[in-house]
Amino acid sequence: MIVTLWRWRATVMASAVTLLAAILRFADLAHPRALVFDEVYYVRGAYSLLTLGYEGNWGDDEGRFAQGDFSDLETEGDYVVHPMVGKLLIAAGMKVFGNGPFGWRFAGAFVGTATVVIVALLMRRILRSTLWGGVAGVLLAVDGLHIVMSRTAILDVFLTFFVVAGFALLWLDRWRAQRIYAAHPADTVGGFGPRMGIRWWRLAALVTFGLATGVKWSGLYFAAAFMVLFVLLDAADRKAAGYRHWLSATALRSALPGLAATLVILPTVYIAQWANWFATTGSYGRQWAENNPGEGVTWLPAALRSLWNYHVSIYNFHKGLSTPHPWESHPSGWIIQFRPTSFYFERIQDARCLGDTCVQAITSVGNPLIWWVGLAALALAIWRFVVHKDRLGIVLAVGTFASWLPWIPFAQRTIFTFYAVTMAPFVVMTLTWGLQKFAQPEALEGRFSRRRGLAVGWFLVAVIAVSAFFYPVWTGQSIPEWYRTIHVWLPTW
Repeated sequence: MIVTLWRWRATVMASAVTLLAAILRFADLAHPRALVFDEVYYVRGAYSLLTLGYEGNWGDDEGRFAQGDFSDLETEGDYVVHPMVGKLLIAAGMKVFGNGPFGWRFAGAFVGTATVVIVALLMRRILRSTLWGGVAGVLLAVDGLHIVMSRTAILDVFLTFFVVAGFALLWLDRWRAQRIYAAHPADTVGGFGPRMGIRWWRLAALVTFGLATGVKWSGLYFAAAFMVLFVLLDAADRKAAGYRHWLSATALRSALPGLAATLVILPTVYIAQWANWFATTGSYGRQWAENNPGEGVTWLPAALRSLWNYHVSIYNFHKGLSTPHPWESHPSGWIIQFRPTSFYFERIQDARCLGDTCVQAITSVGNPLIWWVGLAALALAIWRFVVHKDRLGIVLAVGTFASWLPWIPFAQRTIFTFYAVTMAPFVVMTLTWGLQKFAQPEALEGRFSRRRGLAVGWFLVAVIAVSAFFYPVWTGQSIPEWYRTIHVWLPTW
């Protein structure tokens, strides 16, 4: 009966979170009927993949693509600087729902909604509370940065989905290992503990990290951070189980097999997503090896030599990318949304504005309460780890650090705050952990403090109210210009 009630509550929570996230991401998804910000690259690339089988060059179509005129596509291969997984997913949405705005944005809205559900269910299991799982799901569902990126056909929301999915799969692997350790007490097995067999959840995580890297190379940051993190957690679990040789067992049965699997699976999955590039002759750089005999990495087969040369070129492009942009931002300000990105802005005539100037704007600013209080939760996680050896908060925060810190050395490049959408689920998870710590203090042995519980409740009400206030400038609705102006809470917005 208790198990049935537990699952019933979880089903209701997951269904409600899914519905909320889907409404906020799919409502009027076809608006605006224009290529928003970098959609101009990825949507046209996706259409080209459907039409030519590779990414062809485009002339300056001056908005004709968004109106259904695709005549500017050329057969010459286009020089693209990101892998294809995200564009293939955009293309899948276009294949099913047509070559209009809803079709090219469908995949992003779908995986954005799925990411919210994964976060809710994962935090339910981690915190052992359907209530707190629901809180995590609601917080991510109503966050503006995640909403904007889910409603825009560019790559970062796909990267976020695969990263979160990989993180969740590694938790499933850890929970399986903990069950095995519990079933084999230290006094019944050797000092190395039981053998684990094939760790399928970990292998599945590596596949998702390979797909993440196939969206953007920054997926490698997460693969490295999370694989190291969960090897360390595995060591802690073996030690807690009382196995005498826990360190050696971790090295020989977890770290080394994990490293070997990573070196095989990640490159295999990554190269596999270039299949259409290998299969076509029109793709950019496909014939480089044949046209440049004796150059490059000569011991590789011609096709791989061409791909390697292409990747060297892409790396050099990214390394030297420093074109000034009015909305570029230093990564140090991402955690507080110091300089969000303006995706779209138009002044229009609309009777609903009652004589005032009407505008449609899309700004990728996160919900300020989530991100500002999320920074406090991050500080709490660090403090709890250093002072009280409380690992959970810092474990949840590793995703934030992997999203954020690797960009600091590249701050001179042209980079944008919307890259921080990969940070959003981990900010939310760390914040949810912090709210639980606050509402259920250790002094009460995990029971709710009435006053603190009410404070958390009012905080959540305020978060939802702020999201309702900002939703028009996350979705490009027609609003009076004065109404948009009062959303500028910081001069950098």
